Amino acid sequence: MVNNFNYHVPRTRYIGLIQTQFGLPDSAFLVGGATFWVSSMILLTAGTIFAMWLGERITDKGVGNGISLLITVGIIANFPVAFLQEVVSKTENAGGGGVMMILIELIVWFVVILLTVLLVTAVRKVAVQYARRTAVTNIKDVDGARQYIPLKLNAAGVMPIIFAQAIMFLPVALGQKYPALNSLADNFGLWYNVIFAILIIIFSYFYTAITIPTNKMAEDLKRSNGFVPGYKPGEETANFLDSVLSKITFPGSLFLAALSILPAIIVKFGVTQNWAMFYGGTSLIIMVGVAIDTIQQINSYLLNSRYDGLMKTGNSNRKSLK
Repeated sequence: MVNNFNYHVPRTRYIGLIQTQFGLPDSAFLVGGATFWVSSMILLTAGTIFAMWLGERITDKGVGNGISLLITVGIIANFPVAFLQEVVSKTENAGGGGVMMILIELIVWFVVILLTVLLVTAVRKVAVQYARRTAVTNIKDVDGARQYIPLKLNAAGVMPIIFAQAIMFLPVALGQKYPALNSLADNFGLWYNVIFAILIIIFSYFYTAITIPTNKMAEDLKRSNGFVPGYKPGEETANFLDSVLSKITFPGSLFLAALSILPAIIVKFGVTQNWAMFYGGTSLIIMVGVAIDTIQQINSYLLNSRYDGLMKTGNSNRKSLK
């Protein structure tokens, strides 16, 4: 944990120093001059490093990824306020009809969560056959084990959305500077979301290509006497894995793009912006991903604890028999 923290601290410090100089609203300027800039840069950078350190401590001592848990808690903290604003806006004018609209919105929200869970957990299993091995005990062939390589439908996770949001700062800046491009400055506008969706699809392919080395996977299979049935070990297997990954990345990227622009679509149906943000984008994907990862780690911890308990019980029984 210490080495990982020391590795990321310098990069976090420089990134924090750069980000503190941009994107500040006019209401943030309580005092003028260099005093405000220096104090803000120090406070925000120190807060970023503290949050990273706290996340590392949670990862080291707790269950799950600490940074992801902190982000998830920050997202969930806005949920009650956003939901209450939506309830008030629907019920104060529509009365009983507003309650029905809230129920419909909740049903749609649960359906979106279900689809997001399917996106996060969906995998394409590529069958792998291992060569026959000779058992040493009775000198006879043992059938080769058949296993699978799980290729995720959305291997890039939320990174394409994060990259696309970073790039979209440029169209927003141009829209604010040039009135003719004003539609690009609206986060819920048509052209903003069209460009946003295209960037997500592009970055999905880009990030998947650089994070999943199919050539290395094929070489590892070849070294362990494994092969994909119907394909020769080595380059042919690597090309097959790359082809499968490209095919499953396309629907995954389309669904990720649709999920990212869903809040802009939901707003058109009269939903408040704060509540609409929980219908998609990085917020929903991070919450679902962290929840699934935490549940899996808790189940693994409970399974290990139960196994340790069984081992202790077995050892005590052996001692009693002696």
